[in-house]
Amino acid sequence: MNSVENTMLSRPGQTRSRRSRFAQRLTLFTPILAGATLFDRLVGCGGAVLGIGLTGLVCGIAFGNGPYLPLLVAPMGASAVLLFAVPASPLAQPWSIIGGNTISALVGVAVARMVPDPTLAAAVAVALAIAAMSLLRCLHPPGGAAALTAVLGGPAVLAAGYAFPLVPVGLNSTLLVLSGWLFHKLARRHVYPHVASSATGDSDGTTDHPSQHRVGFRPEDVDRALEDLGETFDIDRGDVDRLLRQVEQRAFDRVQGSRCSDIMRRDVPSVGEAATPDEARMLLLAHRVTTLPVVDAEARVVGTVGLNELSRPATRVGEIMSPAATEQADRPALDLVDVLSDGRTPAVMIVDQRRAFLGMVTPSDLLATIARMPHA
Repeated sequence: MNSVENTMLSRPGQTRSRRSRFAQRLTLFTPILAGATLFDRLVGCGGAVLGIGLTGLVCGIAFGNGPYLPLLVAPMGASAVLLFAVPASPLAQPWSIIGGNTISALVGVAVARMVPDPTLAAAVAVALAIAAMSLLRCLHPPGGAAALTAVLGGPAVLAAGYAFPLVPVGLNSTLLVLSGWLFHKLARRHVYPHVASSATGDSDGTTDHPSQHRVGFRPEDVDRALEDLGETFDIDRGDVDRLLRQVEQRAFDRVQGSRCSDIMRRDVPSVGEAATPDEARMLLLAHRVTTLPVVDAEARVVGTVGLNELSRPATRVGEIMSPAATEQADRPALDLVDVLSDGRTPAVMIVDQRRAFLGMVTPSDLLATIARMPHA
């Protein structure tokens, strides 16, 4: 086996890189909402059956299903998606649903009476509905459909006039919210209406932040980060704070018990003993690393080579390689502190029982791990 073959065969990260690229191509089919399970979605489906069914039943009993006014308006279907699938969303709260749909329908009726062209009226109605919902803090995506329905709903909506925003839109929305409240209370999967927890106030009744919130990031840091990103997220600001603190705690727990396999660099090239110094130098520069593992024909680590070794005259890497510092993948990461702080070891090679190369830990990898650990 020549040196080029050694170099190509001894790079364990190549297969993982191909898999990663393939996975990225499939992200189009990955759900974009985090935290939801299939069971949650099935529960949401049951809630939609209850919510839409109960709303339609009550409206039918109260007003009948005559030809002059629709029993249910289409935006209720979209409202049900938010109410039962993502009940924690700010867009799914009671005022968002009732106020957003009703106010948007009112805007649509007013625009339809003032703008004779249906296409222009539809465009203006949706735009003004967004503005009205934003100003009144009841932004609700189905509200755009409610405004559009008020403009293009046909003779029944036109005949109802300014009563249409109240009946059926307002009534539908109110009944849907009540059914959602009842369903979530019985299902006990979510608290509805959703109230984001606050970090202010300690358990002793003072206004001090809880002790675990006096370190790390602060609420103003969350606000600044949101401003830096310049995007609107469908999540309450208080929930962002709570989520980040939970992530931080999970990361602390994981890092505190980190193994070498948790922090090692996996996509690291290696060279064979027969590789030329020029080939090794090209890999170092291409991958921006300071050292490379040297492996034999069976991918077992036999040494390391870096810029210091490559400064010596040689025809083969095996002639100038240095002894390798190795460690097992399941060893605690903190076991590497002594060897990586001796000023002579540029990296520790992580190997299996056969000394086959698995990955590499550098001082910067270990320092980043220690920096994330909680301190007493």
